[in-house]
Amino acid sequence: MNRKIHVWFGKGLWNFGKEWKNNLLSLSDLLDNRKQRILNTIRNLEELRGGAIEQLEKTCSCLRKVETEAEQFRLNGYSEIEREKLTLINSTYKTLEQLENYKNETIQFEQQRAINQVRQRIFQQALRGALGTLNSCLNNELHLRTISANIGMLGTIKEITD
Repeated sequence: MNRKIHVWFGKGLWNFGKEWKNNLLSLSDLLDNRKQRILNTIRNLEELRGGAIEQLEKTCSCLRKVETEAEQFRLNGYSEIEREKLTLINSTYKTLEQLENYKNETIQFEQQRAINQVRQRIFQQALRGALGTLNSCLNNELHLRTISANIGMLGTIKEITD
């Protein structure tokens, strides 16, 4: 059982019942109004909460989609970078191989040119030496032959005359 005691300080006992009733009604109205505002606030908050949850779910879904796309871009980017790296490495090896071939061809050409120059100089020196020897030998030999031939002719003539 619920017992309530109300103490009233006021103008008199005759107004006690009427004022008490009015105060009780106005307190009840105040409490009802307060209850309605609280319920309205709760309903509004529930609606806001529902909207926030829905928005959060949409945002999370969008975030997952963006993360998936970002991961795909990252993987594709790494794949593309690896392909470009391999292409660049292969291209560099081919270029180095061509440069090595050009270098070897140039070295071979320069060696052949140097050999030809040396041959030409050796030939020129040999030719000069041969010409010098030939000129000096031919002159002395020619003289000796001429003298020998003349002596031989003189010897033959002397024999014939004897």
